[in-house]
Amino acid sequence: MTKALTSLYDSYEDGHAAALELSAAGIADGKISLLANNLEGRNNIKAHEGNEAEAGAEAGMAFGAIIGGGVGLLAGLGLMAIPGVGPVVAAGWLATAAAGAVGAGAVAGTAGGLIGAMIGNGLLAEEANVMAEGVRRGGTLVTVLVEPAQLANAERIMRDHHMLDTKALARGYKQAGWTKFDETAPALNAAELATERANRQSKHA
Repeated sequence: MTKALTSLYDSYEDGHAAALELSAAGIADGKISLLANNLEGRNNIKAHEGNEAEAGAEAGMAFGAIIGGGVGLLAGLGLMAIPGVGPVVAAGWLATAAAGAVGAGAVAGTAGGLIGAMIGNGLLAEEANVMAEGVRRGGTLVTVLVEPAQLANAERIMRDHHMLDTKALARGYKQAGWTKFDETAPALNAAELATERANRQSKHA
């Protein structure tokens, strides 16, 4: 029976490395998904002209295929905007499931779809909300669908790339008054994301 494994990473680099190692371990690229906050433009992704994602819920959904996007897992990498998060770099089945494909080069969707897609693949509602909030605060989400024989190795790979302790994150969020992901909330600005990242790194050092 296929099982979904979902991990949150502090940086795009760690999440991307985990996704690539999962692929190298023989897991089909179609079973791997990556979603990373890109409000700061740190990931240097270029979408087709006129199809760039903008920050904030009011931006609408835009998804652009990468110019010269490569092969395999990287071939589907592109930009989309999620209400409450802002622009994200996204690839794989979870992004498609969350957004709903509307054409060969376009995707439209909402964060509710993202949370619903995670719940639909085995995450509890609270876990899904923490994961979405983690992306909102600058994290990178990696989800993989695995068969029983692949489970142990996939779990090891995801751990080896410095995945965050989402239970600890949830405790910190709740202590600060957070209850659940709010897609109507404004996206964080670059300074706020830098503060969130510094806080996570200090707690996971």
